[in-house]
Amino acid sequence: MRSPVFPLTWHLAHRSGRRGLQSQLIAAATAAVGALVLLVMLAAAFGSGSRAERTSWRAPLAAPAGQATAVQAMTTTYVRHQPLTVVNLAQLPGRHPTPAPPGLHGFPKKGEVYLSPALAELVHTLPGGQLAARFPKPASYGTIGAAGLASPDELVAVIGRAPTDPTVSKAAEDGDVFDTGLTERATVAGFTGSRPSLLTSSDQQTVLLGAVLLVMPVLVLVSAAGRLGAAQREQRLAALRLAGATPSQIIAMTAVEATAVGAAGALTGALAYGALVPALAQVPYGIGGWYADDLWVGVPWLLAVVATVTTLITASAIAMLRQVASSPLGVAQQAAPRRTRMVRLVLFAAALGYILVTTQAGEGLTARQLVTLLLLFYGAYWMFGPWVVDRLGRIAGRFARRPATLLAARRLSDDPRGAWRTVSGLVLAGFVAGFFSVGALAFDTSGHQDQVAIATSDTTSARHTAEAARALLRQAGVTARVTAVSDDASDNLLFGTPGVIAEVPGGPERLDAAVTALASVAPGTYPLTQDYLSAQDVAVVDRITSVSTATLVLSFFVAAASAGLTAAANVLDRRRVYGLLRLAGTPLKVLDRARIRETAIPLAVLAGGTIAAGVYGAYQLNELVGASFNTAGAVELAVCTVVGTLAMFTAIGGSRPLLRRVTAGLEQSTD
Repeated sequence: MRSPVFPLTWHLAHRSGRRGLQSQLIAAATAAVGALVLLVMLAAAFGSGSRAERTSWRAPLAAPAGQATAVQAMTTTYVRHQPLTVVNLAQLPGRHPTPAPPGLHGFPKKGEVYLSPALAELVHTLPGGQLAARFPKPASYGTIGAAGLASPDELVAVIGRAPTDPTVSKAAEDGDVFDTGLTERATVAGFTGSRPSLLTSSDQQTVLLGAVLLVMPVLVLVSAAGRLGAAQREQRLAALRLAGATPSQIIAMTAVEATAVGAAGALTGALAYGALVPALAQVPYGIGGWYADDLWVGVPWLLAVVATVTTLITASAIAMLRQVASSPLGVAQQAAPRRTRMVRLVLFAAALGYILVTTQAGEGLTARQLVTLLLLFYGAYWMFGPWVVDRLGRIAGRFARRPATLLAARRLSDDPRGAWRTVSGLVLAGFVAGFFSVGALAFDTSGHQDQVAIATSDTTSARHTAEAARALLRQAGVTARVTAVSDDASDNLLFGTPGVIAEVPGGPERLDAAVTALASVAPGTYPLTQDYLSAQDVAVVDRITSVSTATLVLSFFVAAASAGLTAAANVLDRRRVYGLLRLAGTPLKVLDRARIRETAIPLAVLAGGTIAAGVYGAYQLNELVGASFNTAGAVELAVCTVVGTLAMFTAIGGSRPLLRRVTAGLEQSTD
């Protein structure tokens, strides 16, 4: 016998009218937003890992002496404060030919120079004395392909050398004296690198941190899509239940409808993601933009996200049917308010106590432990939120002095879970704001920006090198004060290492000219600048700053979208109640004020708690990495909170015309 579920589901959805269609469109739009944000997060996580892997060949992995075929010496210099990676390669005589490095068609011969596209453009743009003179001058430059680059904007040069060239023969085996990881040398047999470049090694971990903080608000938004139009659906299914439909048939009908709406919305979000990949590739992160292929997650992951979003929406919609199945008459008469139980408070207190004890018990926590505690906190707060909303509604109703406040209090206590869904996005976004704003890392990298340094083995060598440096700078037309420093001088770039310090006033152009003029003084490495010594700290701060900005923007966008969509759906769900209130003489502005206060009351209490928790989480992370708070973040936190709140209320205000239309024809609205 043919099942009546599918035709009946289609008939009811088709006959639900314009307002039923509006609820379905809002749910589909919510699913589309959730799928889009999830795919962007996955793309950033996978893409940052892929481009970091493409830099690993530059960190030479030493081969056994008898098997080595070439010498590889990697170093880093800076131009316009941008890192420029230089890889010097020399084929060892009498050995097997060395395979080509990634991105090159063959192993570079002596005198050949290959440049990344971005570096080639810069070489032709800047005066030769500021950049081009740092490299040999070939008949023509070769081009490094995407396989050897992390980003289209990355500056990389590969230079072919002779084995006796001081650039490779005198380069230090263990890297530079400051152990920054930006200068290394080894005899190699191929280009299987040992680790990603310092300039990309922290990219993926930072992205994953932002994704973990953002994933819960996104999942909350997706789950909310399954509950949009819940009141209308409950009334319809309760009538069917009273007419003889079985619980399994009701569940099947709900699952079919929610799956269809969720799949349509998720597929729309996936298509939007595919269309936006070229635009997303232009967004800079770390060393620059992205290759579009790095941001394409692939069809399996795309389908997995679509399936996940659809499943969450379906499960959320089915979870709302418990009361319909057990008490259809109560649902039809809207007789039972949805109270919450005290066990929520007990479980939240237990989870919070465990988090506090865990974070204070040891000297430090691993990143995995912090992520686990973060997810536990999110889950506990999600369970705790409706209980707080319920109690706030009862308290507000007891002390209400205005009709709008009384109506808002009644809605909070009658449906605390629905009210919580409206504010949950911004409440959880408050944790992200508190974590990233006040917890922003800060390192002082402005100490010696006008200095160029050359390290030497001793003070005697420093004096000879200083004479050579003066002559080279004079020949290049660069005005500088050159000083030979000993190992007891620490107020300079060398920090107690003997060498030469050239103080070059006049900005980055003059500094680049000085570095270029002195490039031949120290074989195997370029003269040092503040950018070189601060590279690791700057990389950490830059990545965290970029991810924090993106996470804050996305979290508030998700929160505003969640609030606006939920508010619009609530208007459609409550149109009968609003119509009866209008018939009773309630002004439209009172209903609108009640909606605003229904959001403002729980938001003021709950968001404050998550912001404080975010600040505490940032404190624990800073303890882990040995950094201090950025005090200017308090102002940023206040701005984020104000902007997020305004965005949420603006989104809610966007449903005001819908409220007016719903209550315009009173005799139809209160059927």
